[in-house]
Amino acid sequence: MIERYSFGSMTISGKRYTSDLKIINGRIFPNWRRKKGHSVAADEVADILNAKPDYLIIGSGKFGLMKISDQVRSYMSDCGIQVIVEPSKTAMKTYNQMCAAGKNVAGAFHLSC
Repeated sequence: MIERYSFGSMTISGKRYTSDLKIINGRIFPNWRRKKGHSVAADEVADILNAKPDYLIIGSGKFGLMKISDQVRSYMSDCGIQVIVEPSKTAMKTYNQMCAAGKNVAGAFHLSC
C-alpha cells in the first residue's frame, strides 16, 4: 500500500521514493524515466503489459501534467487492461482501494508536476 504522496515524494511500506516509479505485481521499480518527460509511450510500459494486470493506474503528477498517448491507451485496451489516469494523489487512493479489494492492478506514478 502507498502510505503517502506529496509533490516529489511517495512513501511505500515505510520507504520514501523521490523519483517516478512503477509498481508491478507488488514490486516497486523506482527511477522510471521516459524519453519525453511528461509523456508516456507504449514501450515505456511494456513491463506492465507483460505482467498482465487487469488495471493500470497512472498518477499523472500533482497537477496532472503527464499525458498518456492514445497509442498507450489503445495498446493497453487491446490487451484487456483498463487504464485509469488521475492526478497522483487521487491515483494513489485509487491504487490502494483496488489493492485492498484484491484487484490485479499495476501503477505508474509521476511524482512531480
